[in-house]
Formats: sequence, structure tokens, C-alpha cells
Amino acid sequence: MVRWIDWESVDTVVEYGPGTGVFTEQILEYKSPGAEFFAVELNSQFATSLAMRFPEATILQDSVGNIEALCRQQGVSEVDSIVCGLPWAVFSDDDQTAYLDAMMNVLKPGAYFATFAYLQGMVLPSAHRFRTKLQSYFSEVHASPTVWKNFPPAFIYRCRR
Repeated sequence: MVRWIDWESVDTVVEYGPGTGVFTEQILEYKSPGAEFFAVELNSQFATSLAMRFPEATILQDSVGNIEALCRQQGVSEVDSIVCGLPWAVFSDDDQTAYLDAMMNVLKPGAYFATFAYLQGMVLPSAHRFRTKLQSYFSEVHASPTVWKNFPPAFIYRCRR
């Protein structure tokens, strides 16, 4: 999820839906020491747990639909990279569009966006709809090979604005 990003060019990184912090740990390891980082987690239990596990990180309990206001609150005008753990295939068409529209209002040109999808979820129409939306929102969209060691098997969408 994070190794493909050119971390030297990233001044601001945001994590969507960090959950238990698997990607958070990697982001904190890879980001440049001066780079800004904050994570947006809707679930209060996850947000509290993350704040305790990563006291050096800013964890905001909120919806990613509010990313523009959250960026203003953090003094961020543009974002260089978003690493995302959201379950896009379970979102309605309207929610997918709203979250992507809000994200595009803060992602600067050339910015990175990484998210993953479970292979079995690709049978859902919402998963195909999301993949099509990514292609309309980003100039580059690449799907990684399936990670069969992951349970359930998953792949990564690597996108550039």
C-alpha cells in the first residue's frame, strides 16, 4: 500500500479509515520527518485505540466526507497522498461519489491515492462502479497483482491525480 509512493515528494499525507493501524504504522515509518500526517477514522473505538497506539499521530474522529474542513482545521491546503482503508464496495453510489469529490478537492495534481479491494468483493456491482469511478477521477489507475497471502485475497489500486 505505501512502498510505491515517492515519499521524498510527499509533504502531507492523510489516511482514510485506519482501523487498527496496520497502514498507519507503515506511513509513520516511510514518511519524511517533516511531513504532515493525520488520519480520519469514523469509529470511536478505533480512533481511541489508534490515539493510544500512535501518540505522535493526529487521529481525527470524523467522516472522510468532511476532508476539506478537516484539512482547514489542520492548516493543510493540499494533500500529496491519501492511503485508504475504506470499504468502497459497501458504499452506495452517492457515498462513493461524495467521498471521491471531497477527496479531489484536497488532492493536488500528481498526488497519490492508494486503496485496496478484496477479490471476492469484485462480484458486487458497487465494486465495478468504484473501479470505473477511479478511472474517471484519476489520470493513472493501476491494480496490483492479487495478494493471495492476504486473507481474504486482496489487491491495491494505485492512482495518481
